[in-house]
Amino acid sequence: MNASLTLVVLMAVMYACGVYVMLERSLTRVLIGFLLVGNATNLLIFIMSGRPGNAPIVTGTSLDDSMVDPVPQVLMLTAIVINFGITALLLALIYRSWWLARLGDEGDNLGDEHVDDVATSSESALRSSSEDEDAVQDSLDEFERGTDDSDAPVPTIDPPATEGKTR
Repeated sequence: MNASLTLVVLMAVMYACGVYVMLERSLTRVLIGFLLVGNATNLLIFIMSGRPGNAPIVTGTSLDDSMVDPVPQVLMLTAIVINFGITALLLALIYRSWWLARLGDEGDNLGDEHVDDVATSSESALRSSSEDEDAVQDSLDEFERGTDDSDAPVPTIDPPATEGKTR
């Protein structure tokens, strides 16, 4: 194994700084720490990948001994994608917490000046369940009597024909 001591020390420092920064309470610092740990992981995979070599495109030749293993490259690409996805999630959480902090103690609630407007509109929009039941019963009664106010014909559903079918 021929790993550079500089890369190993850099990876260890990135892990240490990332974990230290992630222990803070600020979401922005958690994001920075996560980015440091993610990049340190990519560097670890790069260090452990082995010696450089030819691209693993053509096989079955005498140059197979000098080809590089493609698995660490795939692992690094996967780590980059996972790092990007979690970074996007953390950025969304940071934005949401900033937005709620900017609203103050109100949160997502409306201010006092809008409470009366909301109360009157919600009272007119909401009905009790007994009113709903009465409305449904009136509709059923009108349907049974055939005194439906609409001019449209009432569709009927015919049961499927069972002629000649026995079980």
